[in-house]
Order: sequence, then structure tokens, then C-alpha cells
Amino acid sequence: MNFAHLHVHTEYSLLDGSSKIKEITKRAKELGMNSLAITDHGVMYGAIDFYKACKKEGIKPIIGCEVYVAPRSRLDKEPGIDNKYNHLILLAKNNEGYKNLSKLVSLGFVDGYYYKPRIDLEILEKYHEGLICLSACLAGAVNQALLNGNNEKAEEIALWHKRVFGEDYYIEIQNNGIREQVLANQKLVQLARKLDIPLVATNDAHYLKREDAYNHEVLLCIQTGKRMSDEDRMKFDTDELYVKSPEEMSEYFSAFPDAIENTVKIADKCNVEFEFGHTILRNYDVPPEYPTHYDFLKKLCDDGIKERYGENPSEEILKRAEYEIGVIKKMGYVDYYLIVWDFIHYAKSQGIPVGPGRGSGAGSILAYAIGITDIDPMKYGLLFERFLNPERVSMPDFDVDFCYEHRQDVIDYVSRKYGHDHVSQIITFGTMAAKMVIRDVARVLDYPYSEADKLAKMIPNEIHITIPKALEQNRELKELYDTDPEVHKLLEIAMSLEGMPRQASTHACGVVITKDPVDTYVPLYVRDGQISTQYIMTTLEELGLLKMDFLGLRTLTVIQDTINLVKQNRGIDVEFDKDMSDPKVYKLWQEGNTSGIFQFESQGMTNFMKELKPDCLEDIVAGVSLYRPGPMDQIPRYIRGKQNPGHNEYTHPSLEPILNVTYGCMVYQEQVMQIVRDLAGYSLGRADLVRRAMGKKKLDVMAKEREVFINGQVDENGNIIVPGCVRNGIDAESANKIFDEMSEFAKYAFNKSHAACYAVVAYRTAYLKAYYPAEFMASMLNSFLGNLDKVPEYIDECKRIGIKILKPDINSSSSKFTVEFDESQNKNNQIGQIRFGLGSIKNVGLQPIDNIIKDRNEHGKFEGFTDFCERVEGEAVNKKCVESLIKAGTFDEFPETRATLLASFEAIMDLAQSYNKKGMNGQVSMFDLGGEQEENNLKEIKYQFSEQEEMTENEKLSMEKEMLGIYISGHPLEKIKEQIKQLTNISSKELKEIDEQNSSEENEENKVQEILKYEDGQEVRIAGIITSVKKKYTKNNKIMAFVTIEDLNGSVEIIIFEPTFLKYQDKLLEENIIMIKGRLSIREDDNTKIVAQEIRNFGEKFSENSNKYENKKQDVQNTEIQKPKHLVIDITNMEETEKAKLRGAIRFFNGERNNIPVAVKTGDEIKPCGAIHLTEEILKEFEEIAGKQNVGIDLY
Repeated sequence: MNFAHLHVHTEYSLLDGSSKIKEITKRAKELGMNSLAITDHGVMYGAIDFYKACKKEGIKPIIGCEVYVAPRSRLDKEPGIDNKYNHLILLAKNNEGYKNLSKLVSLGFVDGYYYKPRIDLEILEKYHEGLICLSACLAGAVNQALLNGNNEKAEEIALWHKRVFGEDYYIEIQNNGIREQVLANQKLVQLARKLDIPLVATNDAHYLKREDAYNHEVLLCIQTGKRMSDEDRMKFDTDELYVKSPEEMSEYFSAFPDAIENTVKIADKCNVEFEFGHTILRNYDVPPEYPTHYDFLKKLCDDGIKERYGENPSEEILKRAEYEIGVIKKMGYVDYYLIVWDFIHYAKSQGIPVGPGRGSGAGSILAYAIGITDIDPMKYGLLFERFLNPERVSMPDFDVDFCYEHRQDVIDYVSRKYGHDHVSQIITFGTMAAKMVIRDVARVLDYPYSEADKLAKMIPNEIHITIPKALEQNRELKELYDTDPEVHKLLEIAMSLEGMPRQASTHACGVVITKDPVDTYVPLYVRDGQISTQYIMTTLEELGLLKMDFLGLRTLTVIQDTINLVKQNRGIDVEFDKDMSDPKVYKLWQEGNTSGIFQFESQGMTNFMKELKPDCLEDIVAGVSLYRPGPMDQIPRYIRGKQNPGHNEYTHPSLEPILNVTYGCMVYQEQVMQIVRDLAGYSLGRADLVRRAMGKKKLDVMAKEREVFINGQVDENGNIIVPGCVRNGIDAESANKIFDEMSEFAKYAFNKSHAACYAVVAYRTAYLKAYYPAEFMASMLNSFLGNLDKVPEYIDECKRIGIKILKPDINSSSSKFTVEFDESQNKNNQIGQIRFGLGSIKNVGLQPIDNIIKDRNEHGKFEGFTDFCERVEGEAVNKKCVESLIKAGTFDEFPETRATLLASFEAIMDLAQSYNKKGMNGQVSMFDLGGEQEENNLKEIKYQFSEQEEMTENEKLSMEKEMLGIYISGHPLEKIKEQIKQLTNISSKELKEIDEQNSSEENEENKVQEILKYEDGQEVRIAGIITSVKKKYTKNNKIMAFVTIEDLNGSVEIIIFEPTFLKYQDKLLEENIIMIKGRLSIREDDNTKIVAQEIRNFGEKFSENSNKYENKKQDVQNTEIQKPKHLVIDITNMEETEKAKLRGAIRFFNGERNNIPVAVKTGDEIKPCGAIHLTEEILKEFEEIAGKQNVGIDLY
């Protein structure tokens, strides 16, 4: 018996369907079905993935959607009426049907979104061609009318659909174990027979197999924030909503064989086909004087080559340009280049900063010529084939960085130029990753939080880690999985849900530009008023659509703001040196002064640069590329090569011309391509294919290419296609070794084009910091306004390099940070001082600031507080605003103390307002009757200040902190800074670095990653001033507190549980300076916190640990071991393989935070062999290598 499921929900019915597309298509094939539909709720997110998975399994894909239909018009959105909706199944018969389905689903979001994306009967009738319609589940309009006893209404609805869809309208009956469905089926059959509408059998499949029903309930709880123990949770009262076999469906509907047969008839009608691998480019409108688009691009390129390289470019440059434009024309990307050139040209013409390039596009000399990129590919050895490979049909990809404040302006320009319906942003999905899904499932199952946290933390912090992979890697997790039934159940459910999409959002930078309206090709999605495609970026590329990345880069804004400040302050037009070879600039890297320098701010990168001593851009390019997991192993070799020129080692002399720029190290993907080309005679196009195969570990391709690389390739006639290394004079042994080195390296290799672009941006930031430090740091501070982690860090850097920070001042401050000079001296001989802006003050909005600055510019400086009140009174500059200005110290230049102003300002503002009302509109005021002296005397009488003694320094600092978020004129901890360094082992800066590592995007190629030395549960000591204390009660009626402390680098949240809180609550007072001993709590889904164990007022000593270490390793509890002696390891009877592992472990755990020396024992002889940072977990590692009985902590 043949049957096709036509009502199916996949993982893309977000947090409702639990059938994964790859699994459901395999299951359909197992069950002997030839066709399968996808009908997710209101969306088509998974349509293309589903189509490809079906094709792979050899079954026909049917593209559909279960749409939501508004009770009235889709445009009606009245509470209590229009939040109700009905379901309807729509299936695409052909490509016209797909386009209409896409249009309907898009309009559901664009026009009809109200709780759900809703369509209505008006547009359903308008876009019904090519669609098959099923009456849907119990939530369908026909079903609802019948269940409500309104048979006439049901008939009316069914007849309307029959009129619109004709023979393509079906009444849907289901077997799902729900009581109402049995009743509905009887009425549905009667209605269908009466109105001569065909029946169709479906099962509303939400999960794969009957046994998956429980996991599906867990998923629903995750969606709704409920627990399985909640009585009011959303649930389906059945376990029948799975992908049933044709036999099961036929048996239940044996009385209605036509309902089964019709599933096959419908499937036969549905024949949507997608075409992949072709390009649908938007045409660029060229000026009328150019016969073709190619002619216009050729003219731009020819002019650009002359502009970049002079009137007589070299033969090499001309050949490269000719080759590139030939490839561009042949592959059909002329309009692509023109479109990108156009919007970059627009941005530059509007003064919007554009990056020098990003990614492989910088390898194109024509992109450089016409201003798409700004780095010379000839000078830095960048390859065009890495960007556009004539031997591999794939879309080119120019990623463009814009100033983050004006990125949207460029997108708006593109929308205006090509039409708003031809331009869209792109969707992306957050998925249920390993650690998060464990926590989610644990919460739903009422599993203890501490136990769930422990399980989640057993998942290694690796990119693309999965629970099955973690079970292979972590023996402790595997043991719990095998022996603890509750853990086994939790992980089984988590694994079934892992990887599913959790929520949709808008991609940070992706934009698609289409030839016809976007919804002709893909359905649209709306979030927060922003329209996006429903298909992700890679899917759009597969469909041949033009995708661009418009990235907002904060650093470009900083660079432009600095240039503007320099021009404004000094009258100098900043010009970066074209060769990027200024020794003064490289000195910053050499001395470790890299705060604020793009991509080089982390401590590890700073240390690398100090050791490397870079003196050319190639070193900076290499730095960006090497400082990542994997390539980091090459850093010592690179540094040795840099410091000992001429002593580099090469596997074969033929490698020297390619690797000499990186001192014998393979660093870039382009070097792999050059090796394959120069040594074996490959074309660069094919070389790129080999590079990709190595990077993706395609073993079959690599085995074939190894033979070609070494011995070459000939055709059936004996003609040489690829010479190979041996023919080119390289021995087979060396060639084999080189291929091995490339294969190992390729998985970590970095795109040099991308690194070079970032190096240019880094150089420009360093140049500005070297020559105009005050303007640069002011711009950095402005870019992080309101960021209370970054602003203190950069203020500290200003102080370190001798730039004074001035607090906000009513007569000197602008809205942002500005640079001031001693006007009696030449500005260009001064660094300058940075003045805090009024915009940084809490409770002072933009409008009051604008009013204050406008009045100051028009009428001069404010002569005193009363003058200020008289001149700027009004609704915008209200009492709350003035109070904040006083607290921030903006009136400190006037005679009155802050305390006096706070006691007097309200009365003075009232009086000034009253006075202004009487003296306005040309009326004569009492002050006009006398001279200036008399006026001043009258003002003294009129305005009476309530004189108060000035506040203490700490009180003023506290107010500054309250209003500005940071301390400016001083810091309560400044005087004890050195003591804090001695008594603590962590600060807010290190905690922030841990969080940055945890939140880094899973994009190894483009992300500089810091290798951190802190671990969850590690014991730490920190000191700071308390800024807030929040208490709460747990479900068990236990008290706990969340205390925020601030140190000299930023703020940290401390968690204090009841026993600790009760013991130390007397110390938890705001503005109290305390020291805390506690444990790190590192989670990938939250900021790192410290769980307090002991709290002391600063200066008091912590209690000493009573435990003696000696050989009692059981006393070591995953904390830093205090007062260590030596870690002694007995290697007397150890095999050489174990010794090698031991040496590797000692090297691996050696670092800046070493806390114990290591010694090895052979017989009676004990020798020192380095030091490590020891914790309980690390101790276990050594016990595992050497045997527990051979490891001890002791004196020797």
C-alpha cells in the first residue's frame, strides 16, 4: 500500500516539531514511502534543506506550509478578537505554486503578523494558483465550525475553498488519538460526501516515532518555560502524532481507502524543482554612453589601475588585470563588481568610513583598482583564485566593513537604488547547543540545578562540540551516563533535541539583492520591524542569489572620529604613510602599548608582539594569523626566524621563495596554494581545490592529489596535465613530506587576504595612537560611551600614557569626550587633555545638552550658577537634570560648594523661572533700572544660597560614580592599589577576558582567540568597593545575595549563599572596601561570577587553611593549592611513552600562574623539572599518567 504524509512538522516548527529533517527523510524511505511533505507552522525555514534531504534519499519532496488564517482581515489587529486564528495546509504543485506560497507566507509576516504570521481569504484567493489546499487539523476553520455545532458555517467555509481551489481542495481526516478528532472525522466525512469534496488522510506528525512523544513534551516545556511537573503546561493528550507507516494509516482508514489513495494523487501533482549552482544577479544600470556593462567595468578598471600604479604600470600588473577581468566576464560577475563598487563609492562620497577590505576579496587587483579594497594584492602576495576560482563555480563574496554608526545608511541607499522589495536582510537561527540543551532539559525535568550545572560543565569548551563527542572525550561524563539512570535519561533526551533551531533572528550583516522581488525566490520573515529572508545565508547562495555582508566595524568609526578631532583641534589633515613602515608606529607593538589597537589588545597578543618586535606590516599580518589555537605552535619558530635571519629551515630549497616572508613557517592558505602551483605545476584554481580538500580533511580527494602532487598527471594520450614534483626536480621523499606538512597545516591555515586587511586597520589605529594619542583615546572612549567595562580600562590607559582626564565642566564640556590644550602654547607641541562629555552624565538627556551648548555658543560662558539657571531654564533642563549636573561636578569652577548647590538649586531655579516670566517679552525688569554693580547687588539679595560645608573627597567621588558610572577625579582604591595587587590573584579585567573567550563566535578563521588560564571552580581572591547589594530568597526559603564590587578595572558580581551571607552580612555595606575569597563560576551562557566563601574588610587576614598537604591529595579540591612544596612524580618504573606524556603535560600546564615546582624521582634520586599551575583536576591528570601511587606533594 502506497501512502504519502502531507501534514508534517519538522524542527523548523520552532520548539514544537521535534523531527529533524535528515532523520525524517530517512524514516520515510525506511517505511517505503516515495513522497513526503513539509508543512511547518506559518514558516518555510526548512524548505530547501528538506528538498535536498529528500532528493538524497530518493523520495519526492513536497513543499508546503501550515498557514495561520486571520478570522477577519490580516490587517485587523484588535485585542480579544484578532489574536484567534485557524490553520490551513497549503502545498505547492509547481514552481508557480512555490512562488505563490512564498508570497503568502511573506505577507503573513509583513502585513498580518499579530501573535502569529496570518494570511486572510483575500490574499489566499489572489495567490491560489499552483497550490493544493487541505482543511488542516482540529484548528482548521471547517473543523472548528463542526465542533461548535455550526454545520452551515462549515459548509460555507468548505464551499468557498472549493470554489477557489476546485479539485485541489481536500477535506483532511486524521487518526491521532484525540477524542474530538473522532467526532470531527465523522462530520468531516459526511460534509465531504455531501459537497463532493475529496478526502485525504494525514497524521499531523510532530515527532518521528511513538516513543519520541515524551521528548516532544519536553520540547514544548522548553518553548513555554514550563516543567513536566506543572499541571497547566501545554501538552498533546496523545502519543499518536508521529510518522506512521503506510500500513498503519491504511489500517485505520480502511473504511476510506480513497483518503489514502488521494495522498498519492496529491503527491503526483506536486513537482516543485529548485535549481542550484546558477547565479541570479541583479543588473546594474550603467551610464547610457557604454554599450555593455562589461565596457563600463573595463573603463573603471583601466582608470583605476593607472590611478593606483601610475601611467605606465608594469607588464605583471597589466597581465594580472587582464586575466582577472577575463575571468570575471566569463563567470558572469561583471554586474557583481559594479554593484559592490557602486555602494562603496556612495559610502565614500558621503564621508562614511569604509574598511580596506575583508576576506579573500582583497586578492583581486581590480577590486583594488576601483576602490572596493584598499590593499595592494601584488605587494603582499594575495591570490585572486582564493576569491574567484575559475575551476570552482561558486559565488564570490565581498565582505565590506563600514563605520558602525552609518552602516544602515548604506543599506538604505541600496534599498532605494534597487527597490525596497528587491533588498532584504537575512535570517539566522540560534540552535540548542550541547551545554544549553542539558540545562534546558534538566530544568524541565526538575533536575537539581547544581547537578545540571556540573553535567553541563563536563562538556568540553570546543567549537562544534556535541554531547556524543563529549561522551567519547570525558570519561567521568561517560561513567555517569552508563551508571546513573537519571543522568542517562537526561542526556538521551538532550541528545534527541541537540542541534535543533531554538529561535530565529536577523543576521548581523547579511543583505541579499535580487533581480525580481525577494519574495519571488524566498519567503520573508519580520522581526522587530526588520524584514529578513526565511532562508539562511548559505541557502541563498545555493539558490544563486546575490548575498553581501555589510558589516559595522566600530574601529572605522574611531579612526574617522580621530581624524576629525585632529583636523578640528590642530588643523592637520591626517595622512597615513602608504608604505606602512613608520618605526614610531611599530614601537607601540614592540613595547606592548597595544591598548586600543585593533585585534592586538589581549594580554597574550601583547606579549607575543613584545617578544616578536615587529617592524613591518608582514609581521602584523602574521600576528593576526598566528595567534589562534593550532597556528600558535608556530609562534616560537616564527620569532626565532625573525630574530635570526638567514637561519630558517626548509624541507626543500624550493620552499624558500614562498616561505621566506614567514621565516620558514606555513602561515597562510595562499602559501599552500603557491606551494602546490610552484612545486608541482598545478593551476592556482586547482591548487585552491586541493587547499579546500586539505582544510576539510577530504581523505579520498587528498589521497588522489598526493599522487598527482608527487608524480604528476597525464591524460589518456600521455599529455602532461600536471607535471608533479618529481618532474620538476624535487625528490619523492621530500615531496611526500611537504604534502604531509601542508595537510596538517591546512586545517589551521588563515586567509592572508583577510589578515592583511585587518593588519591595515590595526596599523592605522596604531599610527593615530602614536601621533595623536589624546584624540585617539577620546575617540575610543566615545565609541564605548555607557560601557562601564571598557571606559575605565581606557581611562586607565590614558593615565598610563600621561593623558590627564578632566571631569565634566559646564563651560568646557561638549556632549562627548573632547581634547583640550593649554591655549598659551602651540597645540602641536602638546599631547592634550581629555575632557569628559556632558552626555556621559546620568539623567541628562540629549535635548538638555543641546540646549546648554547652544546657549553657551550663542551667549558665551556661564558666569555662575545663577546665570546658568536664568539662561537655560525650561522643560528640558529640569531639576533632576540640574541635580545630576551638580553631583557630577560640572559646576565646581564656581565659588559655591557642591553641598551648597545641592541644598539651594531648587529654590534658585524656581526664582529664576519666576524672574524670567516677569522680565520676558520686552518688559522692563528691575535689573534694567540700575547699572551692572547694582544688578549684581540685587542678584545677591535675590538669590540666597544655603551655605554648606564641602563634602569629603570620598562623598564627592561617590557622587561622580553615581552620575558617571565611574570614578574620575580619583578612586577610593587608588591609594591601596599596590596592596591589592599583592593580596589578590584576579581582577575584573581577567573575568572580562574569560567572558569574551566564552562568547566568541564559532568562527575560528576570523576570530583572534585568547588562551585563558582560569577554570571553573578555581579558588580566587579579589578586592573591591561594594556598589550594590541585592538579597533574594530561594524556593527553599534560603537567603542569598548578589553583591557587585568594583575594582580599578571594572565591576564583578559576587554570589553569596546563606551560610556565608549570615556570617559576613555586617560587612556587606555599600561603599565598604572588602576582600573576597571564593570560587570562579564560569558558564558559557552567563557572565563569570565569583561564589564567595569568605569576606573580610580590606586589610583583615583570611583564615588559614588548617589542612596540611603533605601527601593528603584528598584535601585538594579543584582550587589553587596554597603554600605548595613540590609535586614529586616517581618515574623509576615508567615506560618511555608515559615519560613522553608526562613531559608534555608538564609543558602544557606550565604558565604565568605557576604555583608549585615539579620534581621527578628515579630510584632515590630526585631532580627538579619545571613548575606548573596545580588544581585538583590537573592533579588527576598527572595521577592518570603516572599512577596515583607515584604522585605526591612533598618536600625533597
